Amino acid sequence: MQHGALSDVRLDTDIVSETARRRSFAVISHPDAGKSTLTEALALHAHAITEAGHINGKSGRRHTVSDWMEMEQARGISITSASLQFEYRDAVINLLDTPGHADFSEDTYRVLSAVDAAVMLIDAAKGLEAQTMKLFAVCKQRGLPLITVINKWDRPGRDALALMDEIAERTGLNPTPLTWPVGVAGDFRGVLDRATGDYVRFTGTAGGAHIAPQEVLDDAGAFAREGSAWSTAVEESELLGAAGADHSQESFLAGVSTPVLFASAVRNFGVHALLDVLVDLAPSPGARAAVDGTPRAIDAPFSAFVFKMQAGMDTAHRDRLAFVRVCSGLFERGMVLTLARTGRTFATKYAQQAFGRERTVIDSAYPGDVVGLVNGSDLRVGDTLYLSTRVEYPPLPTFAPEHFAVVRARDAGRYKQFRRGIEQLEAEGVVQVLRSELRGDQAPVVAAVGPLQFEVAEHRMAHDFSSPVRLERLSYTRAMTTTREWVATLDAEHGVEVLHRHDGALLALFSDIWRVSAVRRAYPGVVLADPAA
Repeated sequence: MQHGALSDVRLDTDIVSETARRRSFAVISHPDAGKSTLTEALALHAHAITEAGHINGKSGRRHTVSDWMEMEQARGISITSASLQFEYRDAVINLLDTPGHADFSEDTYRVLSAVDAAVMLIDAAKGLEAQTMKLFAVCKQRGLPLITVINKWDRPGRDALALMDEIAERTGLNPTPLTWPVGVAGDFRGVLDRATGDYVRFTGTAGGAHIAPQEVLDDAGAFAREGSAWSTAVEESELLGAAGADHSQESFLAGVSTPVLFASAVRNFGVHALLDVLVDLAPSPGARAAVDGTPRAIDAPFSAFVFKMQAGMDTAHRDRLAFVRVCSGLFERGMVLTLARTGRTFATKYAQQAFGRERTVIDSAYPGDVVGLVNGSDLRVGDTLYLSTRVEYPPLPTFAPEHFAVVRARDAGRYKQFRRGIEQLEAEGVVQVLRSELRGDQAPVVAAVGPLQFEVAEHRMAHDFSSPVRLERLSYTRAMTTTREWVATLDAEHGVEVLHRHDGALLALFSDIWRVSAVRRAYPGVVLADPAA
């Protein structure tokens, strides 16, 4: 008995110390700000890969390693999320790359539920763009600490001080630069390290495929090398200090300030500094609140939640991967868990880490880690898995769809493949699938935040499930949740249709917002709510 107690203490100590080493974060930004490029630059600097393969829109270029889907490689955008784990210094970094296109906002929001901090990537020329602000709002709502990276400083862009003003005005955060550029945007020579006063000078490499050498000079050496460009950087840094723009760990973790770095991900400039900031400043995983508000301690029995489902990553096996974020306890491959939604058991014989098409078997994982569970046919996005002591985490946010289409199999003889494919895309969250008795299972309605999701669904149905489909766009643009007692009334209205979603929600579809207003005037007590609320 005493031996068992000592063993438990040792195990709990391991969990706490290993969790303290973890840093789990996502990279968020507007499309084309360089998220996938930064992901690979970070992996390159941590020696997780030997050569970066960024996309520059030119034929013959290597594809970004994290972009594995054919559509991603053809268009040079990220559609799916990628997960990468690597060690840097004494820390274990869990980097979750997110879709870059605005049409896949819902997937990005799910990823943000699985991290403890975020890196907000800003284009030096464009500043804070629409999608960045939407994602910032989610980070603020979730209380995620934000590290800001001003990217593409090697290209012509805006004034550095003006960018700091924009961050402060539009986000309400106090930007506290840790580095300051020497040279204007488009003439990126290096950065002033504001903590030490040293000059970190960068030297480019061919195509940015390898780690950029850097040289550290003191104030005298920096002035001798850069002259007035160095003097300007020092003066501006002193102005920032006088304005209270110096880093405070307390205000950073409280979401009051954001540390700022200047970089060029494509040239690997300033990437090492970001890794150091993640290790030194980003929080390690803490207790996560269950659906009843009770926090689950990190050394409690194992628990995790599914934040992403993905199929088609391995063309040889056509299997399905459920990405789970470990919240508490030690994960050991082969352990038998309980699925909170159904009460059924789930065996974890096949557990992997995945980045792009590359996979490695994982035997153990700690809070903050991401584990890919293979062939989790019973799992859905938002599900909780636990060992021994029951817990259920809050459901993940769902977006209000704005695009709708009826989907039918082009070949009626392949209905079995059609049904399996539709069920899979629904489970993955690629599209929302809406059904009704009137339309039947052979012609469900697919709903999406953006039209590009339909293209992905068509591509996946044809290539992953061997069932090409035909989409017929519907004229609806609004979806509102309702209750069962209002279904008959709403269905009888012109330009309104009620369908049900797998989670039990009843969605009333309307042609536009004015039709919603007209129905509300006609039926003052009607129940119509925003499905994203």
